[in-house]
Amino acid sequence: METGIGELKKLFQLEDRDLRTYSPLTLAYLGDAVYELLIRTVLVKKGNCPVNRLHRRASSLVKASAQSGMMEILEPRLTEEELAVYKRGRNAHSPTMAKHAAMADYRRATGFEALMGYLYLKEEYGRIMELIRTGIGEDEL
Repeated sequence: METGIGELKKLFQLEDRDLRTYSPLTLAYLGDAVYELLIRTVLVKKGNCPVNRLHRRASSLVKASAQSGMMEILEPRLTEEELAVYKRGRNAHSPTMAKHAAMADYRRATGFEALMGYLYLKEEYGRIMELIRTGIGEDEL
């Protein structure tokens, strides 16, 4: 049985598209969900605990300032292709902004999320996990 996007493509008869044609904000929209789901999954798998505690921990890792900090660590480790996607997301003009984030953090976080969405659509799940693990650090999770 196929896993990941392959199964979705088959079930919903989705066609592959050139990922370069996707808006960086569309990639960030998807990447936000992918990143949050992975963080929540890791936290839940680490041990059963009150939902409020899970929520606080997940929120601290998915907020814009945390993602911005991750990008300071990750940016030198990105491939040219990944860096281009990140920069497209970072430089995209979003009609909204996070309530509790500095503009620079919000933009870097949008670039990070665009990169996560891009890698997800490319089905590069191992690379996503490698970047998250490097950006957060094993001890943080």
